[in-house]
Order: sequence, then structure tokens, then C-alpha cells
Amino acid sequence: MAMKNHAIKSAEVSNEGSCKVMCLMEPNCVSINVGPVVGGNQKCELNNATEENHATFLLVNNPGYTYLAIENPCSSSPCLNRGICQAGFTYKGFRCVCRERFTGETCQIIKGNCAEIFKSAGKPTDGVYNIKPYNFLAFDVFCDQTTAGGGWTVFQKRLNGSVDFNRSWNDYKHGFGDLKSEFWLGLDNIHRLTSDNKSMLRVDLEDFEGNTAYAEYNMFGVMSEKDKYKLILGSYSGTSGDSLAYHRGMPFTTRDQDNGNRGGQNCAIEYQGAWWYNWCYKSNLNGLYHRGNHSSDAYGVNWFHWKGYRYSLKRTEMKIRPVEF
Repeated sequence: MAMKNHAIKSAEVSNEGSCKVMCLMEPNCVSINVGPVVGGNQKCELNNATEENHATFLLVNNPGYTYLAIENPCSSSPCLNRGICQAGFTYKGFRCVCRERFTGETCQIIKGNCAEIFKSAGKPTDGVYNIKPYNFLAFDVFCDQTTAGGGWTVFQKRLNGSVDFNRSWNDYKHGFGDLKSEFWLGLDNIHRLTSDNKSMLRVDLEDFEGNTAYAEYNMFGVMSEKDKYKLILGSYSGTSGDSLAYHRGMPFTTRDQDNGNRGGQNCAIEYQGAWWYNWCYKSNLNGLYHRGNHSSDAYGVNWFHWKGYRYSLKRTEMKIRPVEF
């Protein structure tokens, strides 16, 4: 007895058990035809139909053949979000091989940050991914999967002056720009990313002569809007000098909301940017985009301890990943 007209694959196997295993490894296989032993092997045909879901007349007498229906756990398509089902391997009888941005037993969970994407993917690339921090809605981010071991979620980037960073509180709250070019991810999103795990910060800097420097902080977070997105910052290491410690514990300031310490003089208006201003700043990476040296003191994309106040940087990136990466 054998099923006719529904074979999707055939092979030579050593025994019936091997044919069953082949069926379990093929997501669309639900039955098998096993042929007679010839020269020590048997023909194995994998079918995508059974006598239960198709008319019994599809079963025909075929001397030496045996027909068996196979309960394939992958036949119900248990893997979500286009995950690939593989029968066997676990107590459930199957496992799901998930696409890069998904995880969980059935690929039902969107990964929470770029570090999780890095760990689950074979060779992840830099680019835009969709993530879902725990208990928050999903949103798109740019992942840096190459710098210093990868796994970085980028929340700020300057590189050519194409985006105006002299913006309102609402703009900085929600984010702006192009994730593939210059952007600010949004203070709400930065808070979401740093509220559910212990994060570290990396700041990458480049001047117009091609020189680079970096700063890393072993703890980083941004509080909620209720606390004016106060800056939480740990200890510094790197090559750029520490130009962010001066801003530790400061709330965020924009041109239409002054939370700095300058006594009524809004640093965001004065220096045409937005930042965790203190008595103004030692760093101002959201400042006015000049091109290198300039004569206007402190007006620029500045990191004081590397280039001083009269050199505006070409490229900056601020990025986070879990400390335990």
C-alpha cells in the first residue's frame, strides 16, 4: 500500500526508521511510503497528504511498499513571524529557528535591543532593526554590530549637518531625523532602553582630519520625563577625555524648556542645541554643526577635553548596550 501523487521528496534509506526521521525534518511531510529492501536499502517517499485529509482512493496497492501516516509537529506551522520549524530536538517535538529580530520558543517575542539581535544572529550587520523593550511598544533603531564587539543601539548620530538639531522639547522627546543618516532616537525611547537593564554608554567622535576618539561609561541611563530626563552616568574610560561627567545628574534642556543651572539664561538658546546643560557645558554633541575650526567660542558640536570649544566635530555617535554583554 502506498500514497500516490503526493510525494514531495524521495531518497534511499537504510531502514524505515530513517525514513520517519526524514519526514520529521521536512515541515510539509505528513506521511511516508517505504519501499522494499533492494541491495540493502529502501526507497523512502515523503508525502504532503494523508488518507485522512484526502480521499482514500489515493492509497493504492503497490507490492512491497508500506504506507505510514506521521504525526509531524511542524504541520500546524507553530513558528510565528516566518520562523522555520524543525521537528524533534525538544520536549515539544520541534524547535523554531527564528529570524534575526525575534526570539522565544515559537519566535513570538521581538528582541529588546541590538545586543540581543547580535547574540542570536550568525553574522549580524549594521543597519535598521525593529526592537521591543520589555513592557513597551516596538520601534525601529539603528544597530552598530561592528564597533568594539558590536551589540550597540545607537541613539544619536551626526555626520554631515543635514539635520537641524536646534529643536523643541517635543522633538527631543519623540525623536527626529533619519536612522540611516543623522538622527536623535528620542528621550522617551532612550529612557525605555535604559530602564529595564543596566546599560553602558559609548561615544564615538571623529574630526575633519580623520582622527577618532571615544569615551565609554560603565553605567548610563536617562530618567523619565517626570524627572526631566536626568542623566545617569558612571565612570569614564577611553581616549577622548571625560567631557560628560560635568553633566551628570542634570535634567535635559531645550530652547523651549530651560532646566540648566545658569540662572535664567537658557544654554540651549545661547548655543543652538539641546543637552543636559549644567552651567552650560563641557560637551554639546547636539550643537550647531560647523566644519572644524571656528572663531565663535563654544558654538559647535563640541567635546571640550578632546578638541576644545573652537573645533566642531565631523561625526559623533552615542550608543548603548547592556553591561553584561
